[in-house]
Amino acid sequence: MINRLKKKIIILSTVGALVLMTMLVAIMNIINYTTVVAESDSVIDTVSQPNAPFFKDKKPPKMDMKEFLPRGMSPEVPYESRFFMVNVNEDGEILESELSRIISVDTDMAQEYITEAMATDRERGFIDNFRFVKTKDERGTRITFLDCGRKLNAFYNFMWTSIAIGILGCVIVFVFFVLASEKIVKPISDSYERQKRFITDAGHEIKTPLTIINANVDLIESENGENECIEDIRLQTRRLTGLTNDLVYLSRMDESGIEIPKEEFSVTETVKETAQSFNAPAVAKKLEYRTDIQDGISMKGYPEAMRHLTSVLLDNAVKYTQFGGTVRLSLKQDKKQIILSVYNTVEIPVTREMMPHLFERFYRTDASRNSETGGHGLGLSIAQAIVENHKGKISAATSDGSDIKITAEFPA
Repeated sequence: MINRLKKKIIILSTVGALVLMTMLVAIMNIINYTTVVAESDSVIDTVSQPNAPFFKDKKPPKMDMKEFLPRGMSPEVPYESRFFMVNVNEDGEILESELSRIISVDTDMAQEYITEAMATDRERGFIDNFRFVKTKDERGTRITFLDCGRKLNAFYNFMWTSIAIGILGCVIVFVFFVLASEKIVKPISDSYERQKRFITDAGHEIKTPLTIINANVDLIESENGENECIEDIRLQTRRLTGLTNDLVYLSRMDESGIEIPKEEFSVTETVKETAQSFNAPAVAKKLEYRTDIQDGISMKGYPEAMRHLTSVLLDNAVKYTQFGGTVRLSLKQDKKQIILSVYNTVEIPVTREMMPHLFERFYRTDASRNSETGGHGLGLSIAQAIVENHKGKISAATSDGSDIKITAEFPA
């Protein structure tokens, strides 16, 4: 339990850090990219204006540059930018070009960019490292290309750096919680260990007075004969003994660090032997009791624990099935899974919302907690502990509220 809690803390904290880092990195890069696009559009819209004096030998004397510049843009920006401009007809053929502001593009390269720009319906966009905008004038379509290579390189450098920092941050969080999880759960761990020791010690202490009570009851019965009071005492001591044994067993199953040697054993034979012992109780309640057990199934684990698991599931099924109801046990191997399932009809309707709670200690579907069945509400908790100790998983389901199916899956 404590190890599972530590794993949950590590996983949740790492996932939380990953989500947070992903959001921060995404937001930063979206803002950065939006800024690159906005700045590029501002420059390209400026230089593509009709009669814009930003090409070689096109600045008339005493021209006021402010009328061509947007607010806040330095007059040097258009002259520092690398761009070229072409006029094309409907077929994409160059009618006029101005390549004086860029040396990395010749006429053939310009034609390639033009062809790609004309092939799209967008009025503006990116082609490689160039931002383009298309405008209409009296000479056809005017396309202006702005070299955004430096800005895009800066953007990509920032993006990969931020991703690397985000990943590093997640790794640091993971390592921190791996190292700190022991201290985080230590108060819970100490309390849990004290609880388990108390249950184990109390269980052993209770057994002695129970043994004495049973011995005295037998003595009284031998002297005075059978009567209802003696039977009640004997019944309740049996119930208390069963409850004590279940609590001690569950506490031992929860022990972390306990090493029980595993052995290869026949699951088929273990389940068959246990299932056979429930024939008599099933006949007494006139149940339709059927078993479907596949031959040749074996696994590495604890035979006694598997016997206990089968007994718990069948005991619950027989105990809570109405007179004349149905109980079915199935054992099969499917690929790499060994599946043990017990199905039974129920007299008291159940809901799907109850299913996850069935494995809680002392939980009962009957809210009145009627003790006529003799149960303590620990059986399925023990079953869950056994399955988890075998690295498996257990679940409960109902089709329409009139039945319950408990399924335990083990790695083969």
